[in-house]
Amino acid sequence: MKNKILLYFLLLIAFAFGSKSCMNEENKSKKAENSTTAVKEVLSEKDVKSPLEKGKEIAQATQAALGKNLVQAIGESGTAGAIEFCNIEAIPITDSLANIHLAAVKRVSDKNRNPDNAANEAELAYINEAKNQLAANQSIKPQVKDQDGKWLAYFPILTNAMCLQCHGKSDQVSKEALAKIEAHYPNDKALGYGENELRGIWVIEMEK
Repeated sequence: MKNKILLYFLLLIAFAFGSKSCMNEENKSKKAENSTTAVKEVLSEKDVKSPLEKGKEIAQATQAALGKNLVQAIGESGTAGAIEFCNIEAIPITDSLANIHLAAVKRVSDKNRNPDNAANEAELAYINEAKNQLAANQSIKPQVKDQDGKWLAYFPILTNAMCLQCHGKSDQVSKEALAKIEAHYPNDKALGYGENELRGIWVIEMEK
């Protein structure tokens, strides 16, 4: 009888330690799971870009792609070849980057060359604001706004020396290039620029 009682007592002790061990393992598992969730949330917050950051990234990527191809076109066929390139390839390249980034992307200007790049009223308002900032020796501030449930962001496009080969004053643009411009863009408004002037803007439309 005593042996049975002793055995029963030992079994109770074993069960108690076993239950405690299982509870400890369960608590450890829950703590590990909670820690993993917390880390994922922190990483997720870091990965989320603001509309302005995301729009800037898209605008820069598109401008870099166009610039790379434009430099190649000038190297292969001169400035006149660059006019041909822009006429045929500029919008398709822009559209391809838009598809990659799941956004609507366009370049517009108050002095457009391609009629499809003419700025609308809201875009003209930002262009005028940007020109005033530039005239006051201020950095042009990008702009983002909520429009029809989407983010709409504006970013400036400034001229540099390469731009003036196709958009500069009459003594800076070759006769061959001027002939190409006249042939492809009879209503061109995009000549007469100097360096560091506002050529136009990027307009990036993003889903929320």
